[in-house]
Amino acid sequence: MRILHTSDWHIGRQFHNVSLLEDQRHVLDQILATVVAQKIDVILIAGDIYDRSVPPANAVALLDDVIDHISHQLKIPLIIISGNHDSAQRLTFGARQLAKSNVHIIGQLAVQVQPIILNDEHGEVAFYGIPYADPATVRDQLGGDVHSHEAAMQVLTEQIKQHNPSSRRCVVLSHCFIDGGEASDSERPLSVGGADKVPYELFSDFDYSALGHLHGPQFKGKKNIRYSGSILKYSFSEVKQHKSVTVVDMDANGQCTIEKILLKPLRDMRIIEGCLQDIIADAKNDLNPEDYLLIRLMDKHALYDPMAKLRKVYPNILQLEKPNLSQAGERQLLKRENLKKGELPMFLDFYQQMTGDELVPEATKIVADLLDRIHQGQEQ
Repeated sequence: MRILHTSDWHIGRQFHNVSLLEDQRHVLDQILATVVAQKIDVILIAGDIYDRSVPPANAVALLDDVIDHISHQLKIPLIIISGNHDSAQRLTFGARQLAKSNVHIIGQLAVQVQPIILNDEHGEVAFYGIPYADPATVRDQLGGDVHSHEAAMQVLTEQIKQHNPSSRRCVVLSHCFIDGGEASDSERPLSVGGADKVPYELFSDFDYSALGHLHGPQFKGKKNIRYSGSILKYSFSEVKQHKSVTVVDMDANGQCTIEKILLKPLRDMRIIEGCLQDIIADAKNDLNPEDYLLIRLMDKHALYDPMAKLRKVYPNILQLEKPNLSQAGERQLLKRENLKKGELPMFLDFYQQMTGDELVPEATKIVADLLDRIHQGQEQ
């Protein structure tokens, strides 16, 4: 069976107030062309279909176009799970009717596992979807002493292992953060304080694990426990990543041969460093002036309206930095580094600076729980 694994589409995303919908349509068309060229048997999307729990109308229309093309023109199965950016309830609207067209949307946890069974010349392959669910949701749905992401995932994966016969090939879709995975700035934390990570060993018994959440293509522990990565660069921390989809060939014994198919963006995302006049002069030979850019000006003297001058040669500058201009540049760099720490570490630093004492573990847990509830409220 030949499987195409993708994730983290984030349809409807804006970056520095610029809509990326046109860029997303461009790469999604490439994915559909890849399905045909590679003779794919099933498509897996491992969460974060949309960028927001309430996506804009044009984002919904784009996803509708893609699903319609897969279902009615390509006529191959599509399996989707929800991610932490998605609203599980909204994503699963019409799911029972869509299943009749071989479009399977798994948005919410089910009390009983319900795999999608597909067949090839070697027999059955069971696809189990684990939609994103925090520990409280798993505890409410399935019971048990579940108070961490690791405990939640252990319950969910164990349930699959008990349900699936050892003789049947098994693929699991999950939206989670495997411990040791390489994160990017554009990923929203699943929890506060690093408690969102789960060990890769929980997925070791499955023939292939199609993961979503981390935006860089990578595997952890074993090559068949894999993130396909996002379809576009969604932050300047991703400029060195090469976005792709993953094609998996599974044989009769569940052994997988894995290939990455690169995606070519409509506009790339790049960082350019240098002095203002040098950057403007070099732009004449730049083959891709429409790319999304962060420009870091290294001039040490004051500049008059550099953005206006740069936009004449690079119309899609999204961020301008001037690190060498006085202490303001240093403060801006420090602020950017502090923001990367996350909310809980920033609060702990603030508390220590204000009081001179470290926050006790019990109080730290209260603050972490409060931040989690705030994030959950934003998703409602």
